[in-house]
Amino acid sequence: MSQPQAANTRNLVAACAAITVFGFAFGMTYPLLSLILEARGISSDMIGINSAMMPLGILLFSPVIPVAAKRFGARNVAITAAVVTALVMLSYKAFDTLAAWFLIRLVQGMTISTLFVLSEAWIVGSAGDQNRGKIVAIYASVLSGSFGAGPLLIGFIGIEGWTPFVMGAGVIAIGIIPFVFIREDTTADPEEAPPSSIFDFAPKAPMLLAAVAVFSVFDAASLSLFPVYGIQNGLDLTTSANLLTALILGNMLLQFPIGWLADRFSHRWVLAGCALTTTLTLLILPYLIDTDLKWPLLVLMGTTGYGVYTVSLASLGNRFSGIELVNGAASFAIVWGFGALIGSVSGGWIMLGFGSHGLPVGLALVYFALALGISGRQLALQRARR
Repeated sequence: MSQPQAANTRNLVAACAAITVFGFAFGMTYPLLSLILEARGISSDMIGINSAMMPLGILLFSPVIPVAAKRFGARNVAITAAVVTALVMLSYKAFDTLAAWFLIRLVQGMTISTLFVLSEAWIVGSAGDQNRGKIVAIYASVLSGSFGAGPLLIGFIGIEGWTPFVMGAGVIAIGIIPFVFIREDTTADPEEAPPSSIFDFAPKAPMLLAAVAVFSVFDAASLSLFPVYGIQNGLDLTTSANLLTALILGNMLLQFPIGWLADRFSHRWVLAGCALTTTLTLLILPYLIDTDLKWPLLVLMGTTGYGVYTVSLASLGNRFSGIELVNGAASFAIVWGFGALIGSVSGGWIMLGFGSHGLPVGLALVYFALALGISGRQLALQRARR
């Protein structure tokens, strides 16, 4: 293996380790805090508002990341963000009040956005054009595996005491080690990139940003409220936490076929197919929530629901490079933060106003709008070519 190829491989592995840090912290924090607040009698709309602090931190801090990486080095910034994320996990228990959690979640959103932007820039920048879809799919599988480990662990250890917070911080601390192997000279974009402007990038890829926005609404709403949705429909604590595990299992095991399709067919049609399939699974969920059929349905929902982001990221890497790739990754994070903010808050309001089943129905409408938008744009482009 040549030196550049070896460096790229190292960067891909290290970036996946960073995503493991991001995914475990994010995947564990959302259901853990939501279940704790639910047990204390906090309303679903307040749970949603509190959950929204993390995407708000992502939204606010993402434009700063290229500046920080340029000044201090991308690898140093990522290590610092991971250390702070570990400390944040412990601070939830040390400052165990709803008011304090608003500020702590805001800080965690800032540190997680740093890992998110830099890791994705390393991944799509180091992947080759021919296999980018499959490599991004592997990345999505690693991410979803770490996401799924959080809710699954909660089902075993519960939500009481220091144990879940200490275990979360410990895993994050271990995940810092692979950053040492990052070669920044082969992924210089994060260090050389100027401050990103989403307003400059948005006209270049409006449908990609729309897809990320829809995914982020689904991601935040499901992470923060699916366990609450299960409890409100009569499921026990373990089963409610495992709703997320089943959802994430589809992302972990079945993203490679999505990446394979993205490497061979139009990204827009693959995106539209994922969005439409997710719409149907969300509409069916209320009818199957009391049966064992909910488990394969959730796996399929996770495959296509998260697949929207897999295809969007692969398309970003295919269309952009250099500075624009980093700006695109930062724009993805900003849109994700905005969409997740909406998803967390509106999901709680919908459940409060329309009952628990308002959550999947509301998410289905969002995905259906995306399917219509992408299909309409693709048909218009095909007619224009003729």
